[in-house]
Amino acid sequence: MTRRELVVLGTASMVPTRTRNHNGYVLFFDDDAILFDPGEGTQRQMTLAGVSATDLSRIAITHLHGDHSLGLAGVVQRISGDNVKHTVAVSFPASGEPWVRNLVEASAYDHRGRLALQPLPPADGAVVVPRVVGERGSPPTEVTPADASVLTARALDHRIDAVGYRLDEPDGVSFDPAALAAAGVTLGPDVGRLRRDGVLDMPDGRVVRRAEVSVPRPGQSVAFIMDTRLCDAVHDLADGVDLLVIESTFLHRDVALAERFAHLTCRQAASVAASAGVRHLVLTHFSQRYAEPAELPLAFEREAREVFDGEVTVAADLDRVPLPPRRRAGGVVTGRR
Repeated sequence: MTRRELVVLGTASMVPTRTRNHNGYVLFFDDDAILFDPGEGTQRQMTLAGVSATDLSRIAITHLHGDHSLGLAGVVQRISGDNVKHTVAVSFPASGEPWVRNLVEASAYDHRGRLALQPLPPADGAVVVPRVVGERGSPPTEVTPADASVLTARALDHRIDAVGYRLDEPDGVSFDPAALAAAGVTLGPDVGRLRRDGVLDMPDGRVVRRAEVSVPRPGQSVAFIMDTRLCDAVHDLADGVDLLVIESTFLHRDVALAERFAHLTCRQAASVAASAGVRHLVLTHFSQRYAEPAELPLAFEREAREVFDGEVTVAADLDRVPLPPRRRAGGVVTGRR
């Protein structure tokens, strides 16, 4: 079974608190481990969460405010110190490239790791963020495999250039063991050939077709939306995802502050999830103005549930949030993998 879960490293907004580190989130999705928004202290939080630098396949930064990026310096030096052999891509809004380069070169270290910087140009629609492959010693190559999950970015509406991210797994099929047995197909190489070729020639002259022994398997999806006002891109990124990780800086009683500083309230984030058909809502990026533990967790959950009836997590540092169980075509839930 492959790993599909969100590991929460930090959940504070501009000012960290005694219980909440600056932002940081690692999405494990099969062979990918994407570190989103490494705020100050991320390297230590990775250690506490049991996340290794060698796990990371990509760093994805939404914007270059410090609570979303100051930890980049420590993380890239950790990648070097741990002698990570594969290329780690770093994606970010193109206007933030000077700050990214400053962070990557913030102090002296051995530069044993290899990064591939991917500045994302401004765009009206979704931008596909290519994968980067290649071991140290060979040139890094950008690829977009047809059968792999696709990461896209959309411009958001913040005080500086910011993007949100969405990861989509392609739709596929799952084989039905009973149908395979009835057709005389044994597990192993024959199933691999059937998956690859779509047909299988049997010893008795019959032809077994993939569609006869399989059921549709809708791909899973995750959206990651940090600092922004409400805008079309927020709704597009969240549309129908299994897991939505979204900023919820203020309670709605402070909506004027949210508008002033270009953030979302809890009610706005939950309303987006409700209208988009999100299955599991993860609220994070909380202002230090709310007392803990007396107010924050209960107040944010209560406000979210006023408008959203799906699963809600008010994230805390070091939480682990699994993706919801996989859905079959037609909305029937099956096992996660």
